[in-house]
Amino acid sequence: MDVFYVLDHVPVHSVMNVHSQAEALDFPTGIIELGFCRQCSFVSNIRFDPSLIAYSQNCEESQGYSKTFNAFLSDSTQNLIDRYDIRDKDIIEIGCGKGDFLQLICQLGNNRGLGFDPAYVPGRGGHMPSDGTKRGHVRFIQDYYSERYAQTKADVYICRMTLEHISRPYAFLEMIRESIGDSKSLVCFQVPNMNRILEECAFEDIYYEHCSYFTPEALEALFRLTGFEVLDVRIVYNDQYLMLEGLPSEKSIPGLKEGAKTLEACEPQAMLTPFVDRYREKIETYWKNRIDEMFAQGQKVVVWGSGSKGVAFLTTLRIQEAIAYVVDINPHRQGTFMAGTGQAIIAPAFLKDYRPDVVIVMNAIYVPEIKDELKFMGLSPKVEAL
Repeated sequence: MDVFYVLDHVPVHSVMNVHSQAEALDFPTGIIELGFCRQCSFVSNIRFDPSLIAYSQNCEESQGYSKTFNAFLSDSTQNLIDRYDIRDKDIIEIGCGKGDFLQLICQLGNNRGLGFDPAYVPGRGGHMPSDGTKRGHVRFIQDYYSERYAQTKADVYICRMTLEHISRPYAFLEMIRESIGDSKSLVCFQVPNMNRILEECAFEDIYYEHCSYFTPEALEALFRLTGFEVLDVRIVYNDQYLMLEGLPSEKSIPGLKEGAKTLEACEPQAMLTPFVDRYREKIETYWKNRIDEMFAQGQKVVVWGSGSKGVAFLTTLRIQEAIAYVVDINPHRQGTFMAGTGQAIIAPAFLKDYRPDVVIVMNAIYVPEIKDELKFMGLSPKVEAL
């Protein structure tokens, strides 16, 4: 693999709640060293150490407190139901988080759901929009999905924003394919879009838990090579996510060389140059200088978004004293601290007294929602987005 990005002292968890600043500053770290595969355009952290990762109920990854995200999730869920007639079906969700999506698809389609995630918290979820009618049945298992659950069958296997956390995705997909067996179960996967990360130099989307990164070509190749017919691969949510749907294939699994013949744009120079060229300009020339300037002028600057993007932004730039607070609308993140850099995570209401001069938004898609919140509080800081 062609190595093109190296970053050390990276927190090994970016959505784990940390309850003191001292613990945050002393948080365990690892090394990111991204390598690019010439054959299929797959990108991997070749220095990833799975022994450093421990997902638990202390992880807080939920995006379900944002009306922008909830609107996307509701629309995309209904679209999925309508597209494949997912009604009165048995659904397994691998990596279900706090259960919002699984509860929603079971409500909207009168389905029966079984969710797997060691980070699931009983009683959480259920705040997603619905028509108020109790339909479907949902159960959760606080565990990783593995071979031990192979005998539990489903009509639909869903895996959202989880495959990128798997260090051996080929073996993982093989395991799922073997679990499905001879049935015609639909598989639906969602992952971050590596093409966007490379083209826009979205360094804030590179963090330790994400050890596997997929371009559309790499994602399709992985499913073909593990015995699936790919029905569709599409880019959604302002180009941030890839969504793939497929069915078990009766064809023989092709060898890697044969399976890679139809891939396009796999030359490292063509795909990596935009990222490499823009990295220094974006990190050194703009953001470091911009934040140093604001700090020198005594401006109050806050980051909005304490999730993985926020951790990646602050740790990549090594920001500590120049930014004291990070805002998050998720109440389960408030009162904790940013892993690696130690900023306090506060509720939006804190800003009414703090009155920041600049708000740096970690995801541009949320800017309208955030501006509305600031206006509602009578605040008018400058809002910048990554």
